[in-house]
Amino acid sequence: MPSAIELARGDEALIAAIHRSRRLIGRKALMAAAASAVPLPGVDWAADAALLSRLVPQISAEFGLSATQVEKLAPHQRERIQKAATTVGALLVGRLVTRDLLIKLARHAGIKLTTKQAAKYVPIAGQVVSAALGYAALRALGEQHIKDCVRVRATLALSPPESRASA
Repeated sequence: MPSAIELARGDEALIAAIHRSRRLIGRKALMAAAASAVPLPGVDWAADAALLSRLVPQISAEFGLSATQVEKLAPHQRERIQKAATTVGALLVGRLVTRDLLIKLARHAGIKLTTKQAAKYVPIAGQVVSAALGYAALRALGEQHIKDCVRVRATLALSPPESRASA
């Protein structure tokens, strides 16, 4: 499967949006790892949901595909984006992140999340494994969303909005 950079096919604006999005993912994934290391069951799930509900719109915004940005477009442009998102199978592009969408995402990363919960019951090493899986799961979900955004942009042959200070 091609990487997001490969999918961008040399489009500098898309590549810049990918890099900004990956920095966002890195920060949120570290937070997810910290929450996953807490030995209380359920804390990590709540933290993951909260982190994803913020991360997905931030990544979408880097590509000009957040629900707010799409809503401001002319109806025919919104329709084009929705059709492109459906065509490439982008679950979260141009949508508000709801509980139902988070559940679908959790199913997508289900094995990692279930293993993460089970690992919590092994003292010390379990917290380390759980933190690593929390980090990996959030990174994987974020990277998938980046690819979805790049595919939608490529399908529409549009560049994302100009760089904004998001560091």
